[in-house]
Amino acid sequence: MENHPSFDYDALVEHALRGVVREALTRAAAHGLPGDHHFYITFRTDAEGVTMPAGLKAAHPEDITIVLQHEYWDLGVDVDAPDSFSVSLSFNNRRERLVVPFPAITGFADPSAKFGLQFQYEDDFEDFLDDDLAEDVPPPPPAAEATPKPDDDDPSPGSDRKVVVLDAFRKK
Repeated sequence: MENHPSFDYDALVEHALRGVVREALTRAAAHGLPGDHHFYITFRTDAEGVTMPAGLKAAHPEDITIVLQHEYWDLGVDVDAPDSFSVSLSFNNRRERLVVPFPAITGFADPSAKFGLQFQYEDDFEDFLDDDLAEDVPPPPPAAEATPKPDDDDPSPGSDRKVVVLDAFRKK
């Protein structure tokens, strides 16, 4: 009998749910954010592949939450780098470009939809970027210029919010 590798369901679920974030950002890049939709995205600033201004990284050495709502520019999921997204935001009245690999994301919320996802941060991106999980993502159309202004909505999960926490499915 041949020895077949087992399925890594944790990696498959993690990849699928990060695909939800990828698709939401791809649609927002193509069509803007409809209605009251806006995104809170928390990511590890110390993760491999994160590109951001040194001063911002120094102020947030481990993680940061950004808001995509009113003031953001050039949002995109690059076809050449489908495992990351990029966006320009204003920090201290300076437009700065961020590149964030999807494995660096630890939280995603759309408070207007009462939807959120929390991810476990993995130092080893090799599992996430495994060729078996890779997929081709079509290039998004040019992003519509829009403008993040923080909103009073709290991205933390409340009793009526839909939040998927992957810890319940992980081996301890």
